[in-house]
Amino acid sequence: MATFELEDHTADVAVEAHGETLAAVFAAVADGLASAQCDAIPDGGSRFAVEVAAESREALLFDYLDELIYQRDVRDVLPVENRLERVADEAGEWTLSGSARGVPLDRLEAREVKAVTYSEMRIEDREEGWYAYVVLDV
Repeated sequence: MATFELEDHTADVAVEAHGETLAAVFAAVADGLASAQCDAIPDGGSRFAVEVAAESREALLFDYLDELIYQRDVRDVLPVENRLERVADEAGEWTLSGSARGVPLDRLEAREVKAVTYSEMRIEDREEGWYAYVVLDV
């Protein structure tokens, strides 16, 4: 099970997430990104695949969230119910694959998250599971 909380962060918003696996905590941060953009998520929309590769674990989380923002802008949908089947370090390249449900933006009142930041980003393997903290530019 993975959870997230939104926290005020100066002029921005931060997502703090916990999960049993690295994939679960990444998906929880992505759900936090969606939650930072709207209060209520309606049914509907269709799932689409997400695949990302990066040079480090932190870069992978950054690029994953950035890809979701890109998909929001290109598809005109809010990616919600984020699921990751795989997050792995393969010969020095971090990769992930999963999916999200894209809710059409015209079906909800959304606030814009402009970007993901590296500011204060943390990903930690703790005794109780994985932890992540990401600041979003709103």
